[in-house]
Amino acid sequence: MNAVNSGRQPLVLIPGLTCDAEVFRAQTAALADVADMTVADTLSDGSIAAMAERLLDDAPDTFALAGFSMGGYVAMEVIARAPERVTRLALLDTSATADAPDYAAVRRAAVRTARERGFEKVLRGSLGLLVHPQANPAIGDAVVAMALRVGIEAFERQQGAIIARADPLPGLAAISVPTLVLVGEDDRTTPPHYSRTIAQAVPGATLVTIPECGHMAPMERPEAVNAALREWLSA
Repeated sequence: MNAVNSGRQPLVLIPGLTCDAEVFRAQTAALADVADMTVADTLSDGSIAAMAERLLDDAPDTFALAGFSMGGYVAMEVIARAPERVTRLALLDTSATADAPDYAAVRRAAVRTARERGFEKVLRGSLGLLVHPQANPAIGDAVVAMALRVGIEAFERQQGAIIARADPLPGLAAISVPTLVLVGEDDRTTPPHYSRTIAQAVPGATLVTIPECGHMAPMERPEAVNAALREWLSA
């Protein structure tokens, strides 16, 4: 990664399940004046721990860290492993729990159905859980296109990583950097109570709830997300 330039602070952005850099396109455009941003690689590894280690290998000595959805799991693993390197933390539309058996079963079924009936069909069928029903349909199309670009192999690998992830909640009380917890008010994938739990566990955390917004907050409501991130970066 490149060193920080002109006073901008290094910021590592971590995508969610079946997401690539496109999920943060609005953020990388709007926040370039205050942050030197890099999007972490979450497509090459089969565990949250390995994703975190890859990020730490590639990152500057110290950096701000923002994780979306699955990226939040990676972010919490990163700060648990190297708290001295993380200057501030943002957790967007994520949770701090291990996967319950019924959730794991749903994930395995999604992979199986994608293999048997087609990946795009599964993706389009899941949009109701990801995007607010009144969102511009183009956002759902962009979410599907992004996931198809990521591919079914990475989808299966990431689902396995999520199923096997550790429970980060007990370690959140040790976080001592400025922390933003953000969630769409109508997030059906990781409903707001998950974010409230995180915000209550992290000392001094700021909780932001975005109205009329589903799970894909960085894409659905970029102006609100950018405003919250900008304030967090200046904290």
